[in-house]
Amino acid sequence: MTEQTTGRRVVTNMALSLDGRYAGSDPQDMSWVMPYAVTDVARDHLTSLWQPATTALLGRVNAKGFLGFWPTVIGTQGADPRDEGFAKWLVETDKVVLSSTLRQAPWERTTIVDKPTAQAVTDLKATDGGDILVLSSASVIQALLAADKVDRLALTVFPVVLGDGPRLFQDGLPAGQWRLVSQAAGEHGTLALVYDRLR
Repeated sequence: MTEQTTGRRVVTNMALSLDGRYAGSDPQDMSWVMPYAVTDVARDHLTSLWQPATTALLGRVNAKGFLGFWPTVIGTQGADPRDEGFAKWLVETDKVVLSSTLRQAPWERTTIVDKPTAQAVTDLKATDGGDILVLSSASVIQALLAADKVDRLALTVFPVVLGDGPRLFQDGLPAGQWRLVSQAAGEHGTLALVYDRLR
C-alpha cells in the first residue's frame, strides 16, 4: 500500500464525542462543543487544515450555519486571529454547496451542485487547486467515507459522552487502513487527530 500523494486531497474535518457522535439528541444544540472548540489545540488544528485548501465543500444546512456566522467574526474586536483567519479564508475561497433544493447561491464565490457527493468530488479532483476541505458536514463526510473518497480524515475528539444522537461512522464502510500523521492534546482533554488513507 502507498499513501495517496497525487492530485487534490479530499480532507474532512469533524468534531466528535468520546462515544463517536457528532451531535446529541438535539442536533441544533452544539453547546457541548463550545468549551473545546475555542482551545488552542482546536484552533491550531483547523488552521492547519484550511491553509492548504482552496475549496470548501459543504452540505446545504452546514453552509447556512457556517456562512451565516463566520463572516461576522471578521473585524470583531477581540477575535482570535486564528478565527479571523479562518473566517477570511471561508469568505474568499471557492465554495461548493451540495443541494438538490437551492437554485441560487446566496453567498459569494459559491457554486451549487446537485449531484451525488462522490461524483461531485470526482469532478472537483479533476480540476486544479489545493485541498478540498469538507467542514463538519456529516452527511457529506459519511457519503465520502462510504465511497472511499476521503484522503485525509481530521478529527477533534472532545471528552464528552453524549449517550444519544447520530454517529459519524456507520456500519458497512469499506475496510481500509489509515496512518496517523499528526496528534495533539490540549486544554480540557481535547484531542486533534489527523489520519491519511493508505491505498
